[in-house]
Amino acid sequence: MTMPDPTPPVPAPDPTDGLARRLRLEREARGWSLGDLAARSGVSKAMISKVERAEASPTAVLLGRLSGAFGLTLSTLLARAEGETGQLRRAASQPVWVDPATGYRRRQLSPLMGEHPLDLTEVELPVGAEIAYPAASYAFLRQMIWMLDGTLTFREGEAVHVLAAGDCLALGAPADCIFANRSDRPCRYLVAVARQR
Repeated sequence: MTMPDPTPPVPAPDPTDGLARRLRLEREARGWSLGDLAARSGVSKAMISKVERAEASPTAVLLGRLSGAFGLTLSTLLARAEGETGQLRRAASQPVWVDPATGYRRRQLSPLMGEHPLDLTEVELPVGAEIAYPAASYAFLRQMIWMLDGTLTFREGEAVHVLAAGDCLALGAPADCIFANRSDRPCRYLVAVARQR
């Protein structure tokens, strides 16, 4: 019989607190200038500088471009920003990040375990929200989307998929992607990402 863990839940940290510092550390660890990162990500030097100085709140699209340039998943970048490691991530300590531009909400489910190849993230997309990611964000990984609630219109390159609760889509070769909620209620889905070796 398994006994419940008596450890009290710890409030989930706000991953945006350390994000500015983490972005700068990732860039400097690679020996890149602001111009190098701008060229690799398609994000302007001015915007990168503002985000690194915590003068601007980055959107999901901007973070997707930057994490792709670093060869990291967005989830890994956010997890590194919070600095938590270990095999177990309790529900109460799973960090939640909200895109200031769209209200897109992502909860990082997976523990940060070094180079573990699998990453699970729960996403809630508000009514009318649309998030676009460039193909470069998917160049080093394989991804599946499993719908939990609502309806998601997902564009993968030229293909459009309308996904409902229970549907599961495996993404193909890297392509520009758009996640859109064109329904009348929020949609919620799980994103499973596996790094390619």
